[in-house]
Amino acid sequence: MGIFELFVLAVGLSMDAFAVSVCKGLSLGKIGRKHMFIAGAWFGGFQALMPLIGYYLGKFFTDAITEYDHWIAFILLLIIGGKMVKESFGGEEQIDDSMSVQSMLLLAVATSIDALAVGVTLAFLKVSIIPAVSFIGVVTFVCSAIGVKIGSIFGTKYRARAELLGGVILILIGAKILLEGLGIL
Repeated sequence: MGIFELFVLAVGLSMDAFAVSVCKGLSLGKIGRKHMFIAGAWFGGFQALMPLIGYYLGKFFTDAITEYDHWIAFILLLIIGGKMVKESFGGEEQIDDSMSVQSMLLLAVATSIDALAVGVTLAFLKVSIIPAVSFIGVVTFVCSAIGVKIGSIFGTKYRARAELLGGVILILIGAKILLEGLGIL
């Protein structure tokens, strides 16, 4: 996986966190750099941690299913991306204005569950995991911090579009992995 693919993957994964950050910014109203940093740290940290956990879980199974890894990666990314696309057509989420540890922990875990499955996929692809998760974490940190600011300015107008874009990106990455595994690309 090249840097471009990793960047696209990181952006796709960060869209859930971005969407929640926009909602958080809307609920907070007036925000400061502290709010942007808190959201970025929670979401970026968990978007880095979850694929790392998934990667090491996936390493246990890599040798047994190497012949089918491209199909597994495709199916996982299709499910995750499809879920994001479906959620983009749902109703508005209500996010409270709390920046407490409990509130942010729950949101960070909820927005990074899909990254756990992506970590399993990265293990199948034999990606160098530390640089990959660091990159994913930094991209998510930046997107989340910007999301809080955008939310405080514009509200939830673009939440659905961000989730839709993230879902489509993950599906396209999955299709590319499948086509490469089948020798078509």
